[in-house]
Amino acid sequence: MKTLNLGNTDMTVSNVALGIMRMNTLSATQAAEVLTTAKENGIDYIDSADIYGSGTSEEVFAKGLQAAGLKRDDFFIQSKGGIILDPKRSHGNLVFGKRYDLSKEHILAAVDGILQRMKLDYLDAFLLHRPDPLMDVTGIAEAFDQLQASGKVRHFGVSNFNAQQADMVQSAIHQRLMINQLQFSLMHTGAIDFGLHMNMSDADSVDHDGGMLEYATRKGMTVQAWSPYQYGLFEGPFIDNPKFPELNAELQKVADKYGVTKNAIATAWILRHPAHIQVVLGTMNVQHLKESVAGSDITLTGQEWYDLYLKAGHILP
Repeated sequence: MKTLNLGNTDMTVSNVALGIMRMNTLSATQAAEVLTTAKENGIDYIDSADIYGSGTSEEVFAKGLQAAGLKRDDFFIQSKGGIILDPKRSHGNLVFGKRYDLSKEHILAAVDGILQRMKLDYLDAFLLHRPDPLMDVTGIAEAFDQLQASGKVRHFGVSNFNAQQADMVQSAIHQRLMINQLQFSLMHTGAIDFGLHMNMSDADSVDHDGGMLEYATRKGMTVQAWSPYQYGLFEGPFIDNPKFPELNAELQKVADKYGVTKNAIATAWILRHPAHIQVVLGTMNVQHLKESVAGSDITLTGQEWYDLYLKAGHILP
């Protein structure tokens, strides 16, 4: 398992993390198996959010960690907050908000709830889950200071923020934003498409994220890629999906060369980007987890990376 320096610090973590969004579907024994498999395969990073499973994913994580006999310090543990759930729209593993709330009061309450559910004394990192148009950066700064002073949170970041939004928060707080978690995969490439289509007027030339990858690289911010095998928002996986025959054929071709699975190659494709991206795996299937983690140690050639990009339906101008 390769590692990266988190947020351009001297802290090294696995370049693949385990996301526990779907852990609410498991028993404590099953969760223990997933966590043990992750640890045995080199993953030392856990990603959560207070809305996952309406909070029950974090409760199952706590039970699974204990059942596995693992220590709290075996993992760098982060969670996210700021989304107020909409029960009418949320179902199963799909959770949606009815509003976003990054007020000081909600941030403090969210962290307390996370710590209680996960049975932790502190979080290694806390991320603002979604940008709130009504956010008061002064309140965010006060919340971060209070959380850090109390020892409840050691590091901070954001999730799904564009460059201007991240910069606005960074300008107000005393801590360094170390992380931005974004959707990025072979089938979700807007963060790089616009750069390739610079000085053009086609749809791919539109920058939806304010040059977030470039911003993160300049600022030494770790980008975490969520939904690495999904197309659309939550439409489903693109791997082994008959809707994408050319991409799957190319994934298989490259996988055969390296003696791994298509999931591993999809992981390696993200990791090949020079922004030092960390891939967040959301599978609760231990076999899929092992297969996907194998991509951590593969460095694709430039041509392999471009071939996969093109077979995914993207174009070069």
